[in-house]
Amino acid sequence: MSPPAPAVGGWTLTTRVTALFALMTSLVVTGLGFYLDRSAGQALSQRADQALIGRVEHFRNLMHDLYNVEQMEQRPALFESMMGNEQDVRIFRRQGEAPFIQSNPDHLTPPAMTPLPVGSPVSSASLRTSQRADGVRVRWVSALADVGKGGDTVEIIAAYVMVQEARMMRSYRWRIAGAAAAAVVLTALLGFLLLRRGLQPLEAMSRRAAQITPDHLSARLDQEGMPAELRRVALSFNAMLDRLEAGYAHLAQFSGDLAHEIRTPINVLMGQSQVALGQRRSPEEYEQVLESNVEELQRLSRIVENILFLAQADHAALAVERSALDLAEELGRITDYFEGIADERGMRFDVQAAGQCQANLIMWRRAVSNLVINAVRYGQAESTIRILAESDGEGSRIMVENRSEDVTAQAMARMFDRFYRGDRSRSAFTESNGLGLAIVKAIMALHGGTAAVECPAPGWIRFSLRFPSAAAVPP
Repeated sequence: MSPPAPAVGGWTLTTRVTALFALMTSLVVTGLGFYLDRSAGQALSQRADQALIGRVEHFRNLMHDLYNVEQMEQRPALFESMMGNEQDVRIFRRQGEAPFIQSNPDHLTPPAMTPLPVGSPVSSASLRTSQRADGVRVRWVSALADVGKGGDTVEIIAAYVMVQEARMMRSYRWRIAGAAAAAVVLTALLGFLLLRRGLQPLEAMSRRAAQITPDHLSARLDQEGMPAELRRVALSFNAMLDRLEAGYAHLAQFSGDLAHEIRTPINVLMGQSQVALGQRRSPEEYEQVLESNVEELQRLSRIVENILFLAQADHAALAVERSALDLAEELGRITDYFEGIADERGMRFDVQAAGQCQANLIMWRRAVSNLVINAVRYGQAESTIRILAESDGEGSRIMVENRSEDVTAQAMARMFDRFYRGDRSRSAFTESNGLGLAIVKAIMALHGGTAAVECPAPGWIRFSLRFPSAAAVPP
């Protein structure tokens, strides 16, 4: 048994599917990770914004309860302790003056902002964003607040530095990356194991196919226990093997028959020539030998010509040019040509023909002539050969009937095979080489028609040709 062929590019089907499955999983998990990361970031950002908005509104309420700004200056720790993170910014100042309370540990520079008027609620749309040098996001807001009933107005500038959120997101991203990597590895491993198990029927099919050789064409792929997809493949493969086995058997039979047909005239040529050379002969005797050799050479030439025609027909190498043929006229010519041979056996023709046929004239004459000479050779002596022809919208039909001994269905099924001849015809002398009906079948295939044989009544055999109409012929 020959070794298995190496995988293309060094990758087996299992490896390729596993890699593609892992890539697909990686893309899905990565996309999901990005979505979760974005969703978590937005949630944390919204929480930070709400915390900042709530504290600024709380500052406004506290200032409204105070009597004047001096109370704020005297109690700065009360406001400095209300921002949460140590990095948060708290700046209180009268408009146009220096801050009287300022907590800005990182010395952050506020972005350009227009303070919200007194009474305008703080919302997320009022916030501005900047970044520290290390990339941490900072949310800013500026709002005006009334202090007591003295009419003083204070500008509040507050910022929330998202340090904790940045740490949480950094840790969260690492967890997402670890989970994604674990999911990809686990999925690839499980996919590989499942594929190995799932492809076992395919491996069994491969081992079975490796056992099929020209000497063991009868072996077939086992379809039992296979998945539906592989069962269809096995069914198609077995059907192909059936065709190959039939073709191989046909080729072997054809080779044997060809050798038999060629061997006979060659042996005759060699025997006659050796006898003639055995002793000196008269010119008349040499002339007889040459005439006999010419007859055998002509027989060989006909065999070669027929085989070449069949080979060309098998490969569709012949272009069929069709024309309209008058059936009655053409059949009359053929019967006139074979009338002398038929008279020698006491046979006569009964022709009933009408209509036209779309076919190649030379091929049509050859196909019909083969049927007629076949009827003359193998029909009963002192009988009538009936030739019927008709045409309709679907095409034309030609039938050649003659009286004959009863023919079995097995024999009729093989009559159009190459080199097939019945036992009686093989034992008797005949000019037939068993290719006439095979040529008829090939000609009908070139025309897109059919050839058939049947027994219409006991003691009768009928060969029929069906030519398609001009409308049914493909361009």
